[in-house]
Amino acid sequence: MSSEAISRFARSHVRRATSGWQPSTNLRGDVDQARELISGAAGVVVLTGAGMSTGSGVPDYRGPDSIRATPILYHEFRHDPVARQRYWARNYQGWAVMSRAQPNEGHRALSRWEHTGSPSPLVGLISQNVDGLHEASGTRQLLTLHGRGADVICLDCARMFPRADMQQWMAALNPGVPMNDHLGPAELRPDADAEVENWQGFRVPPCPACGGMLKPDVIFFGEPVPRGRVAAAFAWCDAADVLLVAGSSLTVMSGLRFARHMNKAGKPVIIINHGATRADEFATVRLDEDTTRVLPELVGFGGTDRR
Repeated sequence: MSSEAISRFARSHVRRATSGWQPSTNLRGDVDQARELISGAAGVVVLTGAGMSTGSGVPDYRGPDSIRATPILYHEFRHDPVARQRYWARNYQGWAVMSRAQPNEGHRALSRWEHTGSPSPLVGLISQNVDGLHEASGTRQLLTLHGRGADVICLDCARMFPRADMQQWMAALNPGVPMNDHLGPAELRPDADAEVENWQGFRVPPCPACGGMLKPDVIFFGEPVPRGRVAAAFAWCDAADVLLVAGSSLTVMSGLRFARHMNKAGKPVIIINHGATRADEFATVRLDEDTTRVLPELVGFGGTDRR
């Protein structure tokens, strides 16, 4: 497939993946039924999406109040110097704001569930988020399916660097670029890609080890999730009796496949999300709730833990 064909295919996928919000119309069950399923399980696996972090001030792509946005494609970042320059100029602003986000009550409830083993053993937490809030809340049995925004990787020598270091390198190369600390939802995206008008003169640092190309260690649209991560996630699903989906529309296959896998195995799927998901039809319990509010109630911690 040619580069142009790859770009067209990826763009079509992105348009579908960032399609507008749709209300939930296929709800069933309640919190008590979900709690009963979890309490009676020998093990539960949790899958989280961007809806987990909106309560921490991190925007999402598909929520009811989200601004329609088209994220950069991996192919564009890799092969288009102008697109890469624009991306880093925007990320420079967005990361400065998003790096200050703190875990909310939903994150803390899942962390405490893992550490106490109550109301049932938590086999593992699969997150589609790159914001680091699960780690910050103390979750350890964690698989970050789409990578971590706190890391930067060199695409040439594969060395890793802290994203905070990258921020300092960009600041040193761009001393005249003012920092906007008050980005609103219309300017800030969930992957820390902020809307920036004047980016043409932005200077992007090379890898300090080899002079190569630096990229956030996150999965861009059009970039495959590493097979090892997918295999590990499926292994957790196989070890669990119940899947709990929290804050994900399951629009992209990277998350939807686990819900389908559990359904095919005859295992209950609980979905908590504002708006429709692609797995609503086979959810055992389907709630349209705020994860920040309902997760502490669901697992019995009342949202008061401050781990």
